[in-house]
Amino acid sequence: MKTFLRKQLFLIIVAGFVFGLFGFLYSAGSFNQKSVSLNSIQSDTELLAVNTTTPDQQEQTNSQPPVRLKIPSINVDAAIEHVGITPEGAMDVPKARDNVAWFSLGTSPGENGSAVIAGHRGYKVGGAAFDDLNKLRKGDKLHVENTLGESVSFVVRESRVYDAGAYAPEVFTSDNGIHLNLVTCVGVWDESRKIYTERLVIFTDRIE
Repeated sequence: MKTFLRKQLFLIIVAGFVFGLFGFLYSAGSFNQKSVSLNSIQSDTELLAVNTTTPDQQEQTNSQPPVRLKIPSINVDAAIEHVGITPEGAMDVPKARDNVAWFSLGTSPGENGSAVIAGHRGYKVGGAAFDDLNKLRKGDKLHVENTLGESVSFVVRESRVYDAGAYAPEVFTSDNGIHLNLVTCVGVWDESRKIYTERLVIFTDRIE
């Protein structure tokens, strides 16, 4: 019942989302941990849109929460924070730039559907978890560990770049299969709006 309510809440909350769910500041080695509203974004990592017409997902009550993301080809070994929605209608942010954020109101990595993990990048001083996400190529592998120490593996299928305001429900949902999609920002830094102009999404499929 809890899982069902969580997924119903997910479908309702994310109905109006566009690329404005994360609030990060691009500054001299610092960032803002407070998410911002859909129309006042200060971001270097933002997510995408989904609607309420997506197919019902199969009930899965045995999945364990993810705790770590590993991407050997770009030297990522990051703790996974579980984030939800702020009162402003935004997806909350990782507390640390070296961590990544899993949208816990959506699909869990390893479940049917599309799980979403996003991370920081682009700081002028110091590194962040997804600085090299753009270097991933088709066939690269990544692994998600859960609270029991079990690992679910995925392989990169493709990457896409979207405009910052694009509507892209395919990032959060899928008709079939088990997927994990990674999101960060790319493009040109718009100093006046404090955002990047584009979003990079890495689409991956579970390795059976």
